[in-house]
Amino acid sequence: MTSLETLKQEIKKEASENPDKFFATDVLREKGFHRGKCSECGMYFWSADPEREVCGEPECGDGYTFINDSPTDEELSYVEAWKEFSRFMEKRGYSSIDRYPVVARWRDDVEFTGASIYCFQPYVVSGEAEPPSDELVIPQPSLRFNDVDNVGITGRHYTNFTMIGQTCFQSPEDYERDRYFRDMFDYTSQILGIPEEKMIFHEESWGGGGNLGPCMECFIDGLELWNQVYMLYEQTPEGYSELDLQVLDMGMGQERITWLSRGTETSYESVMPETLEKMKGRTGLEIDQEIWEKFLPHSSELNIDEVDDIDQKWREIAGRIDIDVNDLKDEIKPAAALYSVAEHSRALNYALADGKIPSNTGAGHNLRMIYRRAQDFIEKYDWDLDMKEVARWNAKELEGMFPELLDSIDQIQKILEVEKRKYDRAREKAQKKLDQLDHKPELEEMVELYESHGVSPEMMEEKGIEVPEDFYTRLGEDDETVRHADEKFDLENIEKTEKMYYRKREPYGDGNTGFHAQVLETRDEWVILDRTMFYPQGGGQMQDTGIIADKEVTDVQKQGDIILHRVPNHDLDTGDEVKAEVDGERRKQLTQHHTSTHMVNAASREVLGDHIYQAGASKKEGKARLDITHFEKPEDGEVREIEEKVCEWIEQDRRVNAVEMPKSRAEQKHGFRIYQGGAPPGNTIRLIEIEGVDIEACGGTHLKQTGNAEDFIITGTSRIQDGVVRLEYKAGKAAREHMEAIETRIEELEDLMDVEASQGARETQKKLCGIFSVEPEQLLDTVERFLDEVEENRSKATEIAAFLGEDLDEGENLEEGSSVEKARKLYNLRKQTEKNLEEMESGIEKKVEEALDQDLEMEIPTENVGLLIQIAKKLSGKQDARITLVGKKGAVSASGNDLSAREALEKYSENVQGDDGFAKAFDV
Repeated sequence: MTSLETLKQEIKKEASENPDKFFATDVLREKGFHRGKCSECGMYFWSADPEREVCGEPECGDGYTFINDSPTDEELSYVEAWKEFSRFMEKRGYSSIDRYPVVARWRDDVEFTGASIYCFQPYVVSGEAEPPSDELVIPQPSLRFNDVDNVGITGRHYTNFTMIGQTCFQSPEDYERDRYFRDMFDYTSQILGIPEEKMIFHEESWGGGGNLGPCMECFIDGLELWNQVYMLYEQTPEGYSELDLQVLDMGMGQERITWLSRGTETSYESVMPETLEKMKGRTGLEIDQEIWEKFLPHSSELNIDEVDDIDQKWREIAGRIDIDVNDLKDEIKPAAALYSVAEHSRALNYALADGKIPSNTGAGHNLRMIYRRAQDFIEKYDWDLDMKEVARWNAKELEGMFPELLDSIDQIQKILEVEKRKYDRAREKAQKKLDQLDHKPELEEMVELYESHGVSPEMMEEKGIEVPEDFYTRLGEDDETVRHADEKFDLENIEKTEKMYYRKREPYGDGNTGFHAQVLETRDEWVILDRTMFYPQGGGQMQDTGIIADKEVTDVQKQGDIILHRVPNHDLDTGDEVKAEVDGERRKQLTQHHTSTHMVNAASREVLGDHIYQAGASKKEGKARLDITHFEKPEDGEVREIEEKVCEWIEQDRRVNAVEMPKSRAEQKHGFRIYQGGAPPGNTIRLIEIEGVDIEACGGTHLKQTGNAEDFIITGTSRIQDGVVRLEYKAGKAAREHMEAIETRIEELEDLMDVEASQGARETQKKLCGIFSVEPEQLLDTVERFLDEVEENRSKATEIAAFLGEDLDEGENLEEGSSVEKARKLYNLRKQTEKNLEEMESGIEKKVEEALDQDLEMEIPTENVGLLIQIAKKLSGKQDARITLVGKKGAVSASGNDLSAREALEKYSENVQGDDGFAKAFDV
């Protein structure tokens, strides 16, 4: 199969040989642009200067020339950048749609949304599904982990960025490439106010997600602002073929619009100014503007993806700007680390708000990796930063565009709190492992130290171990949830597995899950049997577990017609006869959830309308979920009606039939609605029919009768994206345990809040979760935390008020009432006490200024060290004084005269950081 890179080069060559066929050359010539070929890299480009010899790539010119010299008078904030673009494009006839989640649940080939076009691949692009609009724009937050090590250093790289998309889906006769290009040209010149002589366009090609085509890239002063892909082809085993639709995929980094318009030293300063200001205030980090202004025009050259010897590149840049390379790194790397902490926090906000949890495997591994990278920087530089707080700052700054991040911040912070506990435990173990190391590890061992023992590259560097600059990037390259067996093994000439799991379709709780089989082959931990009752992962259903020859089966995967069982530490050989048994209780629960999923889909269609289709599903042991296509979140009454219908079908004990037939016959007889979970491969498909209820193509395990589902409850609903609603539910034992857990949780909560027992635990829980915006499992901890924070805020504010000599209105106390009434009062009271504390802290500066003399030393009853840093620095410079402020969590000193700030703190701590001008200590 021809590689994607080779196909892209073929398309680029064809387009360069015939640009009039593939690009909007008429528009370019109309605008007075001329075609040239770069004397440095050979790129074909278009510019207003017929004498120009180099393209707009920073490596072929003078780097980023817009820094501190923006090419436009327009100054746009991050949020304004999208709003201005959206308004302009809507006037041009495009529909503006809301973002999709960054967790790409509608696709089975990627975990995260990596660009705006990901939202529409594969089915809309292929013409199989209708788009939200034929011509649309979208602000799509995206996650990519191939540039982790570049974040912070180059000034422009992100793991999370918002890809603004101009996306069109048209038939060849309605496809208007010149109009699409003109719209972007006019936006750049008219709305952004970029002079046309600054605009340079490259002839390129692009490919991804199975599609490809020629593209035109727009560069301004060395920065690629947008690129417009004319997505004409789909990748095939033979090469590429034309799409039925002609698709436009324009991508423009929202961050770059803001950076270009403001011309700040780095993109981060333009995109996250409020968050970075708070972080700098809290850490005391200062930027040497002179060095950064010299460095940043060349920072793009430190792109690890494009440099063979990164250390040599550092030396080259240092030589060009006439500074010692070590001095340059000492200035750039702490600031780059601070930018990384801010950027990684934003990325985590999106992923966690959209339901992805950090973990040690799969895509969750990438989230844990960037969290720990950020936390390592905080530890390395001993910064007074908390990732939970940085997350809130980021969410607040993005509220004007993505308010859902702030709405989810309590849940996000809870996850980050758990991650911090895991990080601390892992770091302690990692330090012990590192202390035992008595040699310099090679790269492979470094990766093993990190992945198996949590030894971060920052910890290795502290021990004097030289770590490759692209270490994190190498870790982030694998974005697969499961490393499927078909990606690892050649199974040619192995007999297909006899699938026994379809023979017995009953609850599987009565010990009838054992079987005998023969080992056909083994591959490392994987065992292949001639027959199996183990169901492999697929169709949204988790795999079975159990035992083979008294060894635990941890995973089951399907490769073609062969089933592979992962059996760690087995000692089996080809030809062995084995006894095996599936975990019957787990199978029963999974089967109950799978059959219930079909009933939920059918009930949703009956209640909400015939437009309902499955958009995704998951059947796990503890819970199940179904994503359905629907234009709005169902009302409570509709959800209850869906639940009642499923319970009615369970009570009626309807028969569940399984039948196989040719795909064409099934389509003619039952229509294409049978493909609720996607069309399976092969000529023969398996249909599951719940008599009088539903029929779908499905390869999962199912009950014989609906009554075997026993109990059922819908546990939650949510609108996960425009046009897709999620229903969460439980059946059987999981449903019973869920109701018991609700009743126990509400009883404990009512005891905690000192209220009388209420009627209807389920409804009470729903209202309380709505008040605090948390999941039920977080409810008790949240209420307890709110109660503690009210008292803590009051205590802190009271102490500061006494210090200031002011009166404090503590606000109302919690009065008697129901748990719901009292919860609402608690929620509002917490806000009031936070506000009171902030108001008291705002008076500290005036108090210090009133007491000011040449050498002031004062104890301040606050834990806010960042505030003390700001006050000390501000007043010492203003009054030519040395100001030493001692708080509860640290002391700071700033000197505007000949007195030493460092000496002022040495009597408080042996670990003073800083110099004569400014110093701080945290172990006072």
